[in-house]
Amino acid sequence: MKTTYMAKPGELPKKWYVIDADGKPLGRLASEVAKILKGKNKPEYTPHVDTGDFVIIVNAGKVALTGNKPQTKVWYKHTGYIGGLKVTKYVDMLKNKPELAIELAVKGMLPHTTLGRLMRKKLKVYRGSEHPHEAQMPEALELESLAK
Repeated sequence: MKTTYMAKPGELPKKWYVIDADGKPLGRLASEVAKILKGKNKPEYTPHVDTGDFVIIVNAGKVALTGNKPQTKVWYKHTGYIGGLKVTKYVDMLKNKPELAIELAVKGMLPHTTLGRLMRKKLKVYRGSEHPHEAQMPEALELESLAK
């Protein structure tokens, strides 16, 4: 009887991908990136092992929000002190810290465990079109499933 293949940590080689976020919807981009970080795009996917690849996102400042979200979507953060609720509109966040907006969207789609934190470390987000990871020879990845 054959047993199910389970990948072991460090057994699979990690690849590097570059994704251009220019004009892509934020949520759809984040869900595709989360699949790659988890490793669900590989046949060797194992839920309890980090089988995912590295992802570099460029042009984070040009990511799109659809519908009414640019005016209505807000991000809440609490400092832990009384009255310490901080509210930031996504329009302001995309203008000032577009990297944070993408990182938060991807973070919400990854497991909230130690394994999820390891997966998040493999995400690199940059505001412009330049990135310092040329030595890793990343492959350009075009996500056809994303509607513009």
